[in-house]
Amino acid sequence: MKHFPAKNLCLLLLASMIWGTGFVAQAVGMDHLGPFAFNAIRSFVGGVALIPVLLFFGRFKSAERKAEERANRKTLLIGGLCCGLALGVASCLQQVGMQYTTVGKAGFITAMYIVLVPVLGLFLGKKPPKTTFFSVALAVAGLYLLSCMGVSQINKGDLYLMGCALAFSVQITCIDRLAGNLDGLRMNCIQALVVTVLSLPFILLTKESVSSSAIASCWFPLVFSGVLSMGVAYTLQIVGQKDLEPTTASLIMSLESAFAALGGWLILHQTMTVWELLGCGLL
Repeated sequence: MKHFPAKNLCLLLLASMIWGTGFVAQAVGMDHLGPFAFNAIRSFVGGVALIPVLLFFGRFKSAERKAEERANRKTLLIGGLCCGLALGVASCLQQVGMQYTTVGKAGFITAMYIVLVPVLGLFLGKKPPKTTFFSVALAVAGLYLLSCMGVSQINKGDLYLMGCALAFSVQITCIDRLAGNLDGLRMNCIQALVVTVLSLPFILLTKESVSSSAIASCWFPLVFSGVLSMGVAYTLQIVGQKDLEPTTASLIMSLESAFAALGGWLILHQTMTVWELLGCGLL
């Protein structure tokens, strides 16, 4: 039986718990801010929150480690940029899609990356497990029950979230390919700031209203999803994915869907139909 590093598994599990409960904060935050404004501000908060942490831990690094980081600076920038672009697309699509559906449903559709990650691996020369194609079939059936059962057409929010799942699978694959032995804190700081910059033009294009009073009204969701979801959880992902296959990592991270459904039920009192629950089970 293949053994996986317990530390990595625990880090990814903790990240999935933070992301799952973060869905609630994201939904509540959009009562006051538009999706792109919320995404830009929370990403900026997450990136800025990491700076003092970087400075603190930087004081304890050896001269050899500092020299290694200087040598890998270009690789770090490229990795942070690529992962940040994928994450920016994913988080923007997710935030927009959540306007049209429940927290639990958004969490489960987002978790479609669980089957998209190994499929992307095919294009990178990685042969997926034999169960992958069976899993894809089950996931498609589950997605139909979750998104289409009892409706004449697919909810446009579901389409945004499907695109979000694809973008997240690209981000997971990028981390597997580019993170290597790079500093997870530094890489996530770059990633968060890239997401911020990517979100800003869409605030203007969609003419979202941003005011100090609106930001003050949702300070807690912004801080929670910024510091914890963006700052802490994505750092845990980068560190936790090391020494793990991306398919294995996505399996653990997909538990965010269960925490999202639980959070939506406990905090927002959202419910699901029997068909939607069955679709979640298949997913």
